[in-house]
Amino acid sequence: MLIGNSAFSAELQKGVLAYKKKDYAAALQEFRPLAEQGNAVAQYNLGLMHLSGRGVKQDYKEAVKWFRLVADKGNSAAQYKLGVMYGIGQGVAKDNKQSLKWFLLSAEQGYADAQYNLGVIYGKGRGVPRDIEKAFKWFLLAAEQGDAAAQYNLGVMYANGDGAPRRYTSALMWWKLAAMQGHKSARKNRDVIERMMITADIAS
Repeated sequence: MLIGNSAFSAELQKGVLAYKKKDYAAALQEFRPLAEQGNAVAQYNLGLMHLSGRGVKQDYKEAVKWFRLVADKGNSAAQYKLGVMYGIGQGVAKDNKQSLKWFLLSAEQGYADAQYNLGVIYGKGRGVPRDIEKAFKWFLLAAEQGDAAAQYNLGVMYANGDGAPRRYTSALMWWKLAAMQGHKSARKNRDVIERMMITADIAS
């Protein structure tokens, strides 16, 4: 997602507007000088352009360079991007420890996508010892921000008693919320558990 702020310079706003109009050459013309001057928003947006190949040749290493500059300044979106890129070896050598580091920095600032990814990492033990309680914690934080995949996973955890006591009413609640956002598996599980609760008269 491109970022911009009305408090920033007119040049930055011109770049954001050009990008939204898909005039990537014009956006690049505005962003690059600002990025080279240390403007964090321009740096992040330039990283996105190199990541996607919009207005420039796709270059993951260049994307990493710009994202790192912004991430070091505490930008949670850039930290998340670095977490992803280290996790899959995109523009950098695959490094689970670096991926975890950047996801944690982002998640601790409340970035929902990073919180969800940490839930997956701890839930599956990817590069770390499997820790179902930490997985539950991060899924819950992301779910409370409306992340449908995290809501679905919380439903599964409550239904199975993983990371939390088995509680079908809680599973149903999270699956209903995820289903409202179009999550197909959540919709299917919601229907199954509703029928089961009616049949078995489960109140827990």
